[in-house]
Amino acid sequence: MSSILQASERQALLEASIRGELPDEHGRFGPFGGRYIPETLVPAFERLDAGIKAHLHEDSFQAEFRRELREWVGRPTALSFAPRLSERWGAKVWLKREDLAHTGAHKINNAIGQALLAKRLGAKRVIAETGAGQHGVASAAACARVGLPCSVYMGAVDIVRQAPNVDRMRRLGAEVVAVETGDKTLRAAIDEALRAWVSDPNGIYYILGSAVGAHPYPYLVRELQSVIGQEARQQMLDQAGCLPDAAFACVGGGSNAIGLFYPLLGDDIELIGVEAGGIGDGLGENAATLATGTPGVLQGTYTIILQDDDGQVQETQSISAGLDYSGVGPEHALLQAIGRVSYISASDNDALDALGELCETEGILTALETSHAYAAAREWAKSNPGKKILIGNSGRGDKDMPTLTKFPAKVRHYAGA
Repeated sequence: MSSILQASERQALLEASIRGELPDEHGRFGPFGGRYIPETLVPAFERLDAGIKAHLHEDSFQAEFRRELREWVGRPTALSFAPRLSERWGAKVWLKREDLAHTGAHKINNAIGQALLAKRLGAKRVIAETGAGQHGVASAAACARVGLPCSVYMGAVDIVRQAPNVDRMRRLGAEVVAVETGDKTLRAAIDEALRAWVSDPNGIYYILGSAVGAHPYPYLVRELQSVIGQEARQQMLDQAGCLPDAAFACVGGGSNAIGLFYPLLGDDIELIGVEAGGIGDGLGENAATLATGTPGVLQGTYTIILQDDDGQVQETQSISAGLDYSGVGPEHALLQAIGRVSYISASDNDALDALGELCETEGILTALETSHAYAAAREWAKSNPGKKILIGNSGRGDKDMPTLTKFPAKVRHYAGA
């Protein structure tokens, strides 16, 4: 896609991104984004757009949102220097610890922000979708906090491999709706949630969990998740006395990554997003959308998607439920097209190995999603000795134990390193 943008266009779009001018009035991030939705959903999206413009950056909303982040979510989350990992890699490694946020992942930042917005818009109930389950847990918790009933749509495949989070959602008062259609993972869950929204667009508020979908969701999620990068930037200056040379984050739909990257776009930092390389390079063997996909429309937005030559969206493969998605947020598609962010992939095996290394060197059981970022950062460190690395640790790995038990731990494999 970068080949169809002139150098002057790429520079102009980068400058607009840094100034906060994207998306434009049509919800476009350069050639990407927009709103491609059925007519029945137009009123709901227009109502949401108007609500965001009226409330999101209004002083009383921001005060309430920041108070909840501080007193309930537990922000700011820590920035942890990783001494043993740094020694092994020959680099200086810092971790932005979203796993320490309430409910165990970055998803809570977006969920509580949207739940507060739903309350202001007079919603009677909330629906959400989830893949890895962390957004579902965060939405259930946020709705309990503000006093709104919540239903979470989740693919039947993900319900099996993320059983601990399913139980957590139910204990937090949410209804978990199993989706048996389509690929039975995140894409199917989003489709089903959109169908439910059509049935009552005025009474239902849909908390979309990632920076995907039709405008204004990619913008809204980015604004709520940017607290990650804002904090990390200041914490690096406070602790290290300088900014990192490179920042890494895993990318599925892209909310964790855009939250970390967006406040760093104007800095001289190499930004690297890491997708799920799965088990191979073939279509259907991975979820490496930006590495192997092509432009198209998926679930209301024009972005990069995994599709065959006939334009049929393809199923994906990843050991990580949270990265198992056939598209990516439109802002990430733009950042790749203008060359500001590099997007690479890590395989299932590399992610598992990186997870084990982190466990045994730093005592942190990270999520399988985040493990992909660690695997890529480790490879980058080999070619960049002595550099400073920031990794977005998007969530904790407790939820992944049903999957991890299938892969016996290499006990003490990294001992003494």
